[in-house]
Amino acid sequence: MARILYFGKLSSIFGEMSETADLPASISDTAALRTWIDQTRGFDGVLLHPSVRIAVNNEIVPDPSPVSDTDEIAFMPPVGGG
Repeated sequence: MARILYFGKLSSIFGEMSETADLPASISDTAALRTWIDQTRGFDGVLLHPSVRIAVNNEIVPDPSPVSDTDEIAFMPPVGGG
C-alpha cells in the first residue's frame, strides 16, 4: 500500500496527516494520483492546484512523475513568509 502524507493546511482541510491506500492499477503517475484522490475523497480540487507540490519517497518531483503502490507520497501546500 502507498503511504500518503498531507502537510500544512492540507492536513487541516482533510482532517488527517496521513493515510495508506491501495492504488488502482490505472494510477501510475502523480497527475493521475491527484485526480483520483480528489475524486474519491471529495476534496473539491484542492490537490489539483498547481501550487501544491508532491514528493515521492522524500524527493520533490514534477507532474507527472511515476508512482507505485509501494511509495511514500507527500502533498505540500505553498509556504508563505516574508
